[in-house]
Amino acid sequence: MKIIIISFFLILFVSSQNNAQDLLNELESIESNNIPLLPEKFLVTKKIFWGKKGLMRNFNRFKLTPENRQNELKLRKSMFKAHQILGFITLGEMLVQGIIGSQLYKGNMDIKNAHETMGMMVNITYFTNASIPLFSPPKMFNERKGLSNIKLHKILAIVHFSSMIATNILAHKTHTNYDLRKYHKAAAYTAFGSYAASMIVIKF
Repeated sequence: MKIIIISFFLILFVSSQNNAQDLLNELESIESNNIPLLPEKFLVTKKIFWGKKGLMRNFNRFKLTPENRQNELKLRKSMFKAHQILGFITLGEMLVQGIIGSQLYKGNMDIKNAHETMGMMVNITYFTNASIPLFSPPKMFNERKGLSNIKLHKILAIVHFSSMIATNILAHKTHTNYDLRKYHKAAAYTAFGSYAASMIVIKF
């Protein structure tokens, strides 16, 4: 079991080195002529900060120019490296939390505090990491049509985000209603499974 877990994380780490290529292509393309500085469509959360009239455009450093957009893409690259690192940390925490939780469900109440502490750590790293793609500078180009690993990653993100919300809600409900423990467990496993899957699809 330990060998499988170590191999899983090793594969994710090695494959993550390929993820920077798209960002390098964007940096090179910005030097070309007649290329729009912003994609036609991107998240509302990004538009608030990085749109043509976004909050960040009030600072000279982030005025919408080719040079500044190049700096934005470098910032985007750094933010997504942090996103990857936090992703590994969060996945590891989820795994540990699952092991602790399974022991707790078997009646080992001595680890109840450890379960709650780890749950808080998972929430901090998970929701911090979830904010990075929501508020990072937008990419240069529109997404390709059809199903891609990026779109599949986003679909799975909706699944694990919803599962994380459900897990937290049910965690509080189980204190007064033990019958909900199986739903809490199912939500937690769904969050872990979809989160791990979202990391895998973005790497390959």
